[in-house]
Amino acid sequence: MKTLFLAWQSPQTRAWFPIGRLEADEKLNKYIFHYTQGVDKAKLQGFHPMSAFPEFSRRYESSELFPLFKNRVLASNRRGFQDYLRSLDLDSASVDLLDILAITGGERQTDSLEVFPKLEKNTESMFKCRFFLHGLSYCHESVRERILALQVGESLGILLEVNNPATSLAIQFKTTDQVLLGWSPRYLVNDLLGAAVSYRNLQATVVLNNPEGTPLNRRVLVEMTGVLPDDYEPMSSTDFQIIH
Repeated sequence: MKTLFLAWQSPQTRAWFPIGRLEADEKLNKYIFHYTQGVDKAKLQGFHPMSAFPEFSRRYESSELFPLFKNRVLASNRRGFQDYLRSLDLDSASVDLLDILAITGGERQTDSLEVFPKLEKNTESMFKCRFFLHGLSYCHESVRERILALQVGESLGILLEVNNPATSLAIQFKTTDQVLLGWSPRYLVNDLLGAAVSYRNLQATVVLNNPEGTPLNRRVLVEMTGVLPDDYEPMSSTDFQIIH
């Protein structure tokens, strides 16, 4: 089963809360959605049940991906779909909708929701995740020129930022020639900063640098790897636990 979380942004404070969990096995046509306990904090900011999932305590099951998620992926019959997959570094022969959502986040201009994958570690406590650099629209023009020169396989430095003006805590990346680039997605910040002192072999590498003209939120694809503490399980706090 693949696991994705659903986050909601408060229109009042701009803070994000994990409010749902999607588990899916596309080969078996099995999809399960639960609200998570992050809803309790979101409700204090005005969150209400979504029309697609009207009851907080209910387990939702379907043989097809729920429309709320499916509608966040470009339809495979749309012109340019293959180019779209290439811009995500995904193989059309094996890709599924959850792979696409995990990288793009499924953001839409019409709501305050975002999708993100569960951060997993293997039997050797290693983790690997891919994401597009965030915040490139806020970068200076000179930084955008440096982005044009980024090469596939290029290593990036990782900065743990504790005074970001927008989010307080953040993870930013820089080139070896000390040019500050964009940031990691919000969903990684708490877990990665929370265990940062115990990380080993934390690395970030450019996987894909899409050509100029590609939307900035799909411009630079980065892969981040590292070794987590043996006793540390990412995304296991109360906010990520399902409501029973």
